[in-house]
Amino acid sequence: MNMGRFLSRSSSHFSHRQLKDASNFFFFIATCLAILTTFFVSFYMSTNTKSLINHHPHLASHRLDEDDDEHHVPIFSTPQSLIKSYSSLVKIEVDGQQHNIYSFHSSPSDDDRLGHRDDSQEGPRGKGDDGETPKTEIVDQVIEDHGHNDVNSKDLFHDKDIFLEDYKEMNRSLKIYVYPHKKRDPFANVFLPMDDDPSGNYASESYFKKALFESQFITNDPSEADLFYLPFSIASMRNDRRVGVGGIPKFIKNYIHNISHNFPYWNRTNGADHFYVACHSIGRTAMEQAIHVRFNAIQIVCSSSYFLQGYVAHKDASIPQIWPRKGDRPLRPPSQREKLAFYAGAMNSRVREQLVQVWKNDTNISVHQKRLKTPYSEALLSSKYCIHAKGFEVNTARIGDAIYYGCVPVVLADHYDLPYSDILNWKSFSVVVSTLDIPMLKKILQDISYEEYLRLQENVVKVQQHFQWNNVARDFDVFHFVLYELWLRRSHVRVEFNFAVL
Repeated sequence: MNMGRFLSRSSSHFSHRQLKDASNFFFFIATCLAILTTFFVSFYMSTNTKSLINHHPHLASHRLDEDDDEHHVPIFSTPQSLIKSYSSLVKIEVDGQQHNIYSFHSSPSDDDRLGHRDDSQEGPRGKGDDGETPKTEIVDQVIEDHGHNDVNSKDLFHDKDIFLEDYKEMNRSLKIYVYPHKKRDPFANVFLPMDDDPSGNYASESYFKKALFESQFITNDPSEADLFYLPFSIASMRNDRRVGVGGIPKFIKNYIHNISHNFPYWNRTNGADHFYVACHSIGRTAMEQAIHVRFNAIQIVCSSSYFLQGYVAHKDASIPQIWPRKGDRPLRPPSQREKLAFYAGAMNSRVREQLVQVWKNDTNISVHQKRLKTPYSEALLSSKYCIHAKGFEVNTARIGDAIYYGCVPVVLADHYDLPYSDILNWKSFSVVVSTLDIPMLKKILQDISYEEYLRLQENVVKVQQHFQWNNVARDFDVFHFVLYELWLRRSHVRVEFNFAVL
């Protein structure tokens, strides 16, 4: 009996030991597989990371050894060209802190009409991990004659002759039908222009409506209309307690339902010849319940980021966010602008946080993460370059502020349709820098010659009239430039409709 118990215990002990050994074996196999997978993933990423990093045209690394041609990898391709770039990891030191920078040397083909080629100068070299100067030298592209081929970067317009010809025709023939609303309508405050002068950070949509209602572009005959204006105001709905932020999508859904059932114009094109104007950031979610407006109608918005779900490049267009100012514009000659660059604003994005973190102790670039104690206008007037850094939205009024005070804008906002991008050549009066290159910002700006800076600043003064709202619209102001963007997007095939049968 005792022997039986012994054998039973021995058998039980042996089976538990077998299971334990088996589980340890399978755990060992799983661990090995995990290690191998991690190794292969790390190896793959280390050899392919270069092709995943995009870089702006202001920085480039040149001068790799001749036997390094095998590392010449494509970044992206277009139907007309294949752009290849060298890449290298460079470590630089800014205010005692090291930053890793990937630098590329773009080499576009002759057929590439969108490439940018600048003369280059040799820049300072950072030290590698071993304390020695790395083989690859940092060479920054000097912003002297941005662009080449068909676009002269010194010209304010992409093609001034074509623009003026179209602008003249637009003034002569453009007709816009506005859906009618009366002053006694319950939501007249949302659909009709305000009586007072618009003010505040989102005044652009109100200024546009007011200027349009007083212009010769309005027609009461829908049969001759090129475009149909949806006159609702996002900012007014936001401030109306009957609607509020949460009620805006449903309000617009009901509005489109009403006009599509009471008028025939929307249904002819499913809204493709309709447009609305919005500057408030709430506009990004305003069309959540009216998807056909988002994807069919023309959206003239301040938040013109490619990352926004509702923004469709080329169909939609950007309107500048302008803070209205009255009185004579202050003047400050370039020789009296002693500060290299300036920025101040809330820390509501990683771009701004990095900008302040890198440059907060610099003596040439003045960055502030809160409201200034000194006048904001004085900081803009005393700086050569004024930084527009992406915040909660890609747009802010800082570009308009910089231009108003004669300061050359520095745009730190990727994947963003700048206002009037179909009209103006932004390289002629601004500096556009990739957010990846914030640690190199000072080098980029210092490498711009004083003569080039004077040209940029002179062009800033020339474009001021295009970033100005007027109580009575004037030729070539914001209103007319936005109209021109609409003119370019109007339907080229007029839909004939017999309104008499309705």
